[in-house]
Amino acid sequence: MATVSSSSWPNPNPNPNPTSASDSDSTFPSHRDRGDETDSLDSFSSMSLNSDEPNQNSNRDVNINQSPISPPTPNLPVTPPPSVLHLSFNQDHACFAVGTDRGFRILNCDPFREIFRRDFDRGGGVAVVEMLFRCNILALVGGGPDPQYPPNKVMIWDDHQGRCIGELSFRSDVRSVRLRRDRIIVVLEQKIFVYNFSDLKLMHQIETIANPKGLCAVSQGVGSMVLVCPGLQKGQVRIEHYASKRTKFVMAHDSRIACFALTQDGHLLATASSKGTLVRVFNTVDGTLRQEVRRGADRAEIYSLAFSSNAQWLAVSSDKGTVHVFGLKVNSGSQVKDSSRIAPDATPSSPSSSLSLFKGVLPKYFSSEWSVAQFRLVEGTQYIAAFGHQKNTVVILGMDGSFYRCQFDPVNGGEMSQLEYHNCLKPPSVF
Repeated sequence: MATVSSSSWPNPNPNPNPTSASDSDSTFPSHRDRGDETDSLDSFSSMSLNSDEPNQNSNRDVNINQSPISPPTPNLPVTPPPSVLHLSFNQDHACFAVGTDRGFRILNCDPFREIFRRDFDRGGGVAVVEMLFRCNILALVGGGPDPQYPPNKVMIWDDHQGRCIGELSFRSDVRSVRLRRDRIIVVLEQKIFVYNFSDLKLMHQIETIANPKGLCAVSQGVGSMVLVCPGLQKGQVRIEHYASKRTKFVMAHDSRIACFALTQDGHLLATASSKGTLVRVFNTVDGTLRQEVRRGADRAEIYSLAFSSNAQWLAVSSDKGTVHVFGLKVNSGSQVKDSSRIAPDATPSSPSSSLSLFKGVLPKYFSSEWSVAQFRLVEGTQYIAAFGHQKNTVVILGMDGSFYRCQFDPVNGGEMSQLEYHNCLKPPSVF
């Protein structure tokens, strides 16, 4: 079990000066979600926190000097830029984290600027960097050819101290991590662990189908948590409502789940399958299908889904090199159909006759809801997208270090206009 020192374990509140307990986001709920079920849980993990001594086993030398880098001497070889191992937005899409084969860096979206970077000596690959809004606490997982930390450990990094202050150890590699102000969620290949943030007490564990991407989404609104993860069947998602202690299973697709996203309040869920042709939006309370949109007719690997803050728009990126923005009608109360009668993701590749093709395929294809706006990128590079804080803007991050901010016309649609481009792998002297 974890041992906690109140003097060393930080308050995960991005607002350092709350005015009162009632309006402070750091005030954790007094109840413990499913706390009565955790005594019998087998966590398959070990946990420890460090109080005053640095982690001597996992925290290798770190260079935290952020002074500008001098131009290289002509006689010395130029150090190549680092390789990107991880990209992710923070919970409100105002910042993003980059994990590289040398460390990690945190950047602001608007205006674009580097906030800080941590480059480790002797390698230092970081494959997961999970932010908690804008506070100093990060969750790190090592990766790449020379990982900074073991890939089966979640390291809790306090950037005020410039070191790891705690860790969670597991018997298999960590696929992803999700943070809330009151919870830490760790995703393994076929299991998910939910911990209380304040004391690292294990609250819940969930069995899933094979989940190599570490798919998991949690709500970020004030109040009870909604968690979504793959179920135990192909194409199934599991929705956990911790306030009501209810579990909802939804057969979202007929093929493997490739990507999903939640609204901030956890009321709506967008899903895509490995076919990548259709994206579906569900009500998380009753599992009903609220809307279905079409990315395209051919198969694609969906890299990211993201709702706008008001759930009016949905952004989708894929390996086709195009970011799509769809208009959502879920706020109007319209409903497409009952979720028990969801159609297959894509039409058969070899229909038995031209008549069946016309009756079953073409009408459905031409009546599909298509994207309102698009932004074309280099095909073959992995991109993730989210909505910017300025109205009708989209921020796009590429695994090649690219950063795009573009704007779409909500009325006329069409091609988005590029507002700016940067490369986040450049040395800090250029920011």
